[in-house]
Amino acid sequence: MGRTVDAHEDDATQGSGARGPRRPGPPAPDQRAVSRRLTAEIWIVLGLSLGKSAVYAVVSLIAKLTAGPPLAQQTTTLNPSQSPRPYLDLTYQLLSIGFALLPVALALYLLSANGRSAVRRIGLDGARPWRDLGIGMGLAAAIGIPGLGLYVAGRALGITVEVQASALNAAWWTVPVLILAALQNALIEEVIAVGYLMERLRDLRWSTPAIIAASALLRGSYHLYQGWGPFFGNVVMGVVFAEYYRRRRRVMPLVVAHTALDVAAFVGYATLPDEWLEAIGVM
Repeated sequence: MGRTVDAHEDDATQGSGARGPRRPGPPAPDQRAVSRRLTAEIWIVLGLSLGKSAVYAVVSLIAKLTAGPPLAQQTTTLNPSQSPRPYLDLTYQLLSIGFALLPVALALYLLSANGRSAVRRIGLDGARPWRDLGIGMGLAAAIGIPGLGLYVAGRALGITVEVQASALNAAWWTVPVLILAALQNALIEEVIAVGYLMERLRDLRWSTPAIIAASALLRGSYHLYQGWGPFFGNVVMGVVFAEYYRRRRRVMPLVVAHTALDVAAFVGYATLPDEWLEAIGVM
């Protein structure tokens, strides 16, 4: 005869199956703890990138407003030379661009923490190159032409400083470095201020208007060193770009548009005749 199994042992054997007693799974994450972690993460990423730039921009604007001369009589330079020695200047420029992109890598890494590709998540991939190029150039035209008019108006109203888009010494590498600087700006701003920030605020369950407002105001804030005109202009640009991302979930067209705008500004400033620059109020 076989061994007699009592009812309790039989129930336990049936409940556990061949795998033995079932072990309890990991506890469900506390939503408040997740929210606190994401909030801290956002502050760290912004503190290493655009948030830091925004703080410096506010301080710079206060310094300009209290310096004595009105804003219209003051100047700011976007791409200054870092050494009178050409190849040392080139080295500094490339190092500056490379290290400035590390927060972009950090933001993408954090968005990929769940195993999903952040590049695909925010649409930074090359899945639709021609469409992204066409949309990006269209956005650049739609933003750039009114933006130039707003800059000229701001200069006339005295609420915008004179912006020197480049002060690099003339060398064979000047234009390539300015193009790289334009791409650097585009990646930092569009990946962090749009793709990363909007995804993380969405994870925190912010409302859509609040997410768009946060992205747009961040974009405006780190341009305050140029005066009030660029602040408002970039807020408008931020609303347009954030709304596009909300609808399409692709940041690549925004990177294309931003790169095109900055290349036109940086390279145009370095190559156009002085009388042309004076005519549009940038000299």
